[in-house]
Amino acid sequence: MKKVITFLLSLVMGCSYAQNTDSLAIRKIYNEALGNGKSYEWLRYLTKQIGPRLSGSAGAQKAVDWTKQVMEQQGFDRVFLQEVMVPHWVRGAKEEAFIRVEKQKINVPIAALGGSVATSPKGVEAGVIEVKSFPELRALGPDKVKGKIVFFNRPMDPTKINTFEAYGGAVDQRANGATEAAKLGAVGAIVRSMTNVHDDNPHTGGMRYGTGVALIPTAAISTNGADLLSKSLTENPGLTFYFKQNCESLPDAKSYNVVGELRGSEKPDEIIVVGGHLDSWDLAEGAHDDGSGCVQSIEVLRIMKALGIKPKRTIRAVMFMNEENGLRGGVKYADLAKQNNEKHIAAVESDEGGFTPRGFGIVGTPEQRAKVNPWKPLLVPYGLTDIGAGSGGADIGPLATLGTVLFGFKPDSQRYFDYHHTPVDRFETVSQRELELGAASMAALVYLLDQYGL
Repeated sequence: MKKVITFLLSLVMGCSYAQNTDSLAIRKIYNEALGNGKSYEWLRYLTKQIGPRLSGSAGAQKAVDWTKQVMEQQGFDRVFLQEVMVPHWVRGAKEEAFIRVEKQKINVPIAALGGSVATSPKGVEAGVIEVKSFPELRALGPDKVKGKIVFFNRPMDPTKINTFEAYGGAVDQRANGATEAAKLGAVGAIVRSMTNVHDDNPHTGGMRYGTGVALIPTAAISTNGADLLSKSLTENPGLTFYFKQNCESLPDAKSYNVVGELRGSEKPDEIIVVGGHLDSWDLAEGAHDDGSGCVQSIEVLRIMKALGIKPKRTIRAVMFMNEENGLRGGVKYADLAKQNNEKHIAAVESDEGGFTPRGFGIVGTPEQRAKVNPWKPLLVPYGLTDIGAGSGGADIGPLATLGTVLFGFKPDSQRYFDYHHTPVDRFETVSQRELELGAASMAALVYLLDQYGL
């Protein structure tokens, strides 16, 4: 009986010791991030000295060169590039748009959607059909739509507490609106910006054309502009809308994912990825989307190295290229992982802004998610209370087919779509403390993943 009691006590004491050790390690991680963090100054350079970084652009290449240099300067065990061919879309001269009511012209702010074709050099002007959904559009039929500009005016649902859920309920208009309108003979498509804020900033973003349909120009209109257009249509159904845009798709360009790693000391063949996407829309500095995620990911490795933590497993920081308009960097990374027979046990992505940390979404089996439960008491004191089934991230998504468990870093979502894909996504909108807390949160999770695996 004494042997049994002794054995049980040893288990309890061992568990307590591990908890204490991990708690102290995580406290040191936060102290390092908040006391000696580099992420904020890195973000300042990325946004202010390099700026917009759309795939294929000179800015994107500067960002590749700079992040590679930063990781080399930090003395990571290996830093390397993964070549990937990416789309090269350019906006051209600033767009023009106005509502014409009889002899009056009312200018409204628009931004061409990424991947759209240009209008003719003279622009396009036509009557407007306002709809809230694709079924509503289809019910009108070609007789009412042909030769018109379709105006998609379904707002994000303001009652959704998670703004990413609201975004998901509206973004199909942006992605597929031009295709659905073209099927019925429309000559253009205008889409309400993806935000609940009422302002004059049009939110760009990616769109795609379906096969076998005319390629019609499509643009986002600011929420104030959308409200004005809708009101004007109610009062004057015969009005016309004019817009001109000068965008162009050039041949694919060579670019790179940038990868830095700390080699594992015990299980180097097991890889844990932490990353964000290096590209941003051409209108923006890309501070929240996704400069924050990139510098936080590099900071995870810097923190471990600064604290003398020698990971058991190989930890990689990956700066993915082309998330915004193609996802080719994420696909390429997963393809190379498969070709090289690499074992990625977990991947963590930060692509929801540099706001106050709330937790992590997990994509994996119930058994895999259950293995994270014992870690929650270690993370809750740092505000990480929302940990459970959820989404991972676009760039790490392709790794799921290799059996990788995906973790999406979840900061507070309330302000993200105020800035998303607009010129106001600037460095000044990022709080240093919130950014550093996010980096520490990611480092704490990576530490636990490294210690215990999945």
